[in-house]
Amino acid sequence: MKKVLLPRSLPELWDQLQTGSEAVVYAGGTDLLVKLRNKVFDPPLLICLERIEELKGICEDSGVIRIGSCTTHAAILDEPCIGRHLSVLDKSLRVLGSPPIRNMGTIGGNICTASPAGDTLPSLYALNADVELLKRTGKRRMPIKDFITGPGRTCLEEDEILAAISIRIPQEYNVHHFEKVGQRNALACAVASLSSLLRISADGVVEKAVLAWGSVAPTILTCAEAEKALIGEKLSLLRLQEAAAMVRDAVRPITDVRADADYRRTVSGNLLLRLMEIQHTPTEDIAK
Repeated sequence: MKKVLLPRSLPELWDQLQTGSEAVVYAGGTDLLVKLRNKVFDPPLLICLERIEELKGICEDSGVIRIGSCTTHAAILDEPCIGRHLSVLDKSLRVLGSPPIRNMGTIGGNICTASPAGDTLPSLYALNADVELLKRTGKRRMPIKDFITGPGRTCLEEDEILAAISIRIPQEYNVHHFEKVGQRNALACAVASLSSLLRISADGVVEKAVLAWGSVAPTILTCAEAEKALIGEKLSLLRLQEAAAMVRDAVRPITDVRADADYRRTVSGNLLLRLMEIQHTPTEDIAK
C-alpha cells in the first residue's frame, strides 16, 4: 500500500517534505498514476497538493493574470479572463485530454512533467509566462523557458514546489492561434503543435509574431528566423512557405511510437502554413 500525505496548508507541506527526501509531490496525478501503473518508478512516499487552497485560483491585477499551480485545466477554462485575454492558452486547454483529465489535471502538473508534447507549454512559451517557485526559506521567479531544461527536467530544487504561473496580458496581438496534430482527432498526444501570437494590420501586414512549437525538440522550440521572415510582410502563402522551410531546419524531432522524425519535421512546417486560414481583428480594434 502506497503512503500518501494530504497537507491542507503550506506550513503543513513544509513539515511533511522533511519526512523524507524521496517523497514525490503531485497535484492531479494524471501523469504520475500512469507512471506508477507502468512501474516506471516506485517512490516510498507521495504528497498530494490538491487540498492546499493557496495554490489554487486565478486573479487578474495590473495587467497580469496569475494562475495557481494546482488550478485544474477545467477551472482555467471556466475563468472568463482566460478566453478574453489569453485565447491561445484557452485553445490549447480545450484539446488537452478528455473532460475527466481536464477536471483532474492541473496546469502546474503539465508544466512540471516537462514533456515536449505538453499541450499548455507552447502557449505558455509564446505568452512569455513566468513561474513562481516556493520553498520554506523563500521564493523565486523565472521565465518558463528557463525553468524547463529538458524532457522531464526542470530547475526545481529539493523541497521546492511550483506555486503559480504569471502572464502579462498580451494586448498587442490580434491573433491567438493553437493547433496540434496527433494520431487521431481527439484525446491524442501531440505529434507536433504550434502556438502563434500575431499582430496583423488592417491591410494584412504582420507587425509582430511569436511562434512556439511542441513535440519537435527536447523542449518547446521557438524560431526567431521564421518570426523575422514574417514581420513586415503580408501574410501570404509564399512568405509562410519560406518561413516553414526555416522551421524544418530548426526543429530537432525524434522518432517514437507516435511518429518518425521526418514526419514531425514536415508537420512542423505545415502547421505554419495553416496560418493562411486564420481570421484576425484589425489592429485599431485591439484596445477596444
